Amino acid sequence: MILHIKNMVCDRCIMVVKQQLENTGLSVTEVSLGNATVQPEPDSEQLSLISSQLKLLGFELLDNEKDRIVERIKSLIIEKVHYSDLADAHLNFSQYLSEGLNKEYAYLSRMFSDAEDTTIEKFIIQQKIEKVKELLEYGELNINEITWKMGYSSSAHLSAQFKSMTGLTPTQFKASEKTDRKPIDKI
Repeated sequence: MILHIKNMVCDRCIMVVKQQLENTGLSVTEVSLGNATVQPEPDSEQLSLISSQLKLLGFELLDNEKDRIVERIKSLIIEKVHYSDLADAHLNFSQYLSEGLNKEYAYLSRMFSDAEDTTIEKFIIQQKIEKVKELLEYGELNINEITWKMGYSSSAHLSAQFKSMTGLTPTQFKASEKTDRKPIDKI
């Protein structure tokens, strides 16, 4: 049985969820962002226990199809933005999501907007800006390298988008003492 779990955004989340599910006596065959495959199929009492234990850790079992699809959209975007290079300037997120979910992009876009009160495009931009903030804080890459890594067409485009989202240029952000980064699952 596949369990669909909200707020899984990193490898540590995968590890914690796997450990929690194993603690309930289930055999966990696979865990990825947003999903866990377990055996045997848990009964309603076990599902209730799993749900309450996961909720204590900041996760949530998803039981309807719409929530599952929205969470999967988020997981695919987070995985692509935070855990791979976007240097391939030809990445088309609408095609990427459609292929990843085997659904028409217009359908996914409507569903996401209805559930999240924002568009997929704005969510992608928010994720990219948070990743840029992280890269700026690390200080290992200059703005041109960050521009390339994040798949922007130019540093001017990145700077303009960054300023519109944060009110600061990347240089101002890097020089400021207080950084205003958001956890990935809170975006």
